[in-house]
Amino acid sequence: MGYHRPVLLHESIGGLNIRPDGMYVDLTFGGGGHSREVLNKLGTHGRLLAFDQDPEAASNVPEDQRLIFVGANFRYLRNFLRYHAIDQVHGILADLGISSHQIDSPERGFSFKSDQSLDMRMNTRGEKSASQVLNQYSLEDLARVFGRYGELHHAKAIAGAVVQARMEKDLTTAGDLEKALRRFIPRSHPGKFLARVYQALRIEVNRELEALGEMLLQTAEYMVPKGRLVVITYHSLEDRLVKNYMRSGNLEGIVQKDFYGKEETPWKLVNRNVITPSPEEVARNNRARSAKLRIAEKK
Repeated sequence: MGYHRPVLLHESIGGLNIRPDGMYVDLTFGGGGHSREVLNKLGTHGRLLAFDQDPEAASNVPEDQRLIFVGANFRYLRNFLRYHAIDQVHGILADLGISSHQIDSPERGFSFKSDQSLDMRMNTRGEKSASQVLNQYSLEDLARVFGRYGELHHAKAIAGAVVQARMEKDLTTAGDLEKALRRFIPRSHPGKFLARVYQALRIEVNRELEALGEMLLQTAEYMVPKGRLVVITYHSLEDRLVKNYMRSGNLEGIVQKDFYGKEETPWKLVNRNVITPSPEEVARNNRARSAKLRIAEKK
């Protein structure tokens, strides 16, 4: 499959409405699929700033003087725009979630389909792994993680099973975790339950929602009028944040109004109905099935 097959490629690049001499940002470089398409549409004076916190992504960066690669989390967008003396941008793209490469690398611990170590760090230099969360968090904190980020019923009971299991031995592999949670795993759709458990741990390990919120709140500051913010999400928690921000300019989704009752938001929605992959794309790439694309234009 390669490093990563870009999702909603033509829809997202089209949503950026690229001008050849513009300044653009790809916040999730990964395998470089979206970035390469942006570069294809840029002229000699166009520029692209690309972020990825995974050190392995750097090996995919093409030799192109128009591209600046930043090996950091996109929560530091403002810092690196300032560092590179970029005052304004014409478009920002983010394809959230994990790459096919990360899922397909057993040693990264993102998949429950192989009995590998419970790592789940997008930045392999990060301090906290999923195993550390499972073995060191209190019952209450584990229940918070499973309930808030996995949206799992009986989160406290699930956390209790983890605490009980780790009293015998540390949970270090996917097999250890599955054994600890065996009584909660439904026979009919075991993958759906485990996917929620892994989602919860991954979000906690990488502080994903916190980073996403920080990034979103920085985008309007540097976007030119009519510049585009294009975001692809993969689960309801991140999609809710993006939807709220594009609608209101804040993460709570509360639209402020001025003295005359006019809505005060920096964005205008380009697509009021969310864009999803075609059946043909899902058939080619099953990991695209949950993707949702939202596009907003700076007023």
